[in-house]
Amino acid sequence: MVDVHHRTATVDGHRVFFREAGPADAPVVLLLHGFPTSSRMFRRLIPALADRYHVIAPDHIGFGQSDTPSTAEFTYTFDALADVTQGLLDQLGIERFAMYVQDYGAPIGWRLALRRPASVTAVISQNGNAYSDGFVKSFWAGLWEYAEAPSPETEAPVRGAFSLDAIRWQYLTGVPEPNLVDPDTWAADHAEISRPGNDEVQLTLFRDYATNPPLYPAVHEYFRRSQVPLLAIWGRGDEIFGPDGATAFARDLPDAEVHLLDGGHFLLESAFDTALGYIRGFLGRVLTAPAVFPSGAGLGARPSAPASPAKAS
Repeated sequence: MVDVHHRTATVDGHRVFFREAGPADAPVVLLLHGFPTSSRMFRRLIPALADRYHVIAPDHIGFGQSDTPSTAEFTYTFDALADVTQGLLDQLGIERFAMYVQDYGAPIGWRLALRRPASVTAVISQNGNAYSDGFVKSFWAGLWEYAEAPSPETEAPVRGAFSLDAIRWQYLTGVPEPNLVDPDTWAADHAEISRPGNDEVQLTLFRDYATNPPLYPAVHEYFRRSQVPLLAIWGRGDEIFGPDGATAFARDLPDAEVHLLDGGHFLLESAFDTALGYIRGFLGRVLTAPAVFPSGAGLGARPSAPASPAKAS
């Protein structure tokens, strides 16, 4: 049994809640959650990794148990969420870490990597997009329209994402055995999203999501220059970020490990044991020794190795 600690820190005047477990001197694994959930999505993964790793899983500002200031009190952008995450890492004295990113956690994680590329020892992307290939058009069309031209008419459709049915859809779509998914997941997420004022928080982040794809070329260059070890583990039935988003990593990271599993957007809810096997195997291989960036692999060097297609399983 592993003890999971539930802690808080104050970053730039805001209370940040995070879950922490594992030996303090072990390699750090940072878990970054997505919309509309919180670090609660890692409730099973944290103890499953904490025998070998120092695991940190924060709730982003506006989510879970962290502060949810109004949009007048906090600038809700992905840059700002990355600022808070970096501030937490700095407070904890964490200079190097592997990161697990999902959904919103991905653009936050990419920003951390672009700011301090040598800090990131490995990446696990679980339905966390870094390529335009991954966007499922039927899901994203309304959000892009809203981000480009916010109005009551374009806002109404995206507000539907806050409903209990829409959150349930995120959890169950693409899942071969829906009865494996605990209904407390979407009930808890819906309750938190429904807190007074949180709709404006989420709408602001919806609009700011349009800043993420323009960042992708820099992310791809970071991948090419660093050749950071990367595992993409993906629910092939995800209708938000499709499996093309997983296989695309191999264009810039020829050695990326890509596994497409039967499941959806929240893969850990229905395929936990299979996912955990890939995750532990990957971390065990790449974190056995300090990660060494190639000579000149900061933001100024360009790799010579060509990309090759991913081997998806």
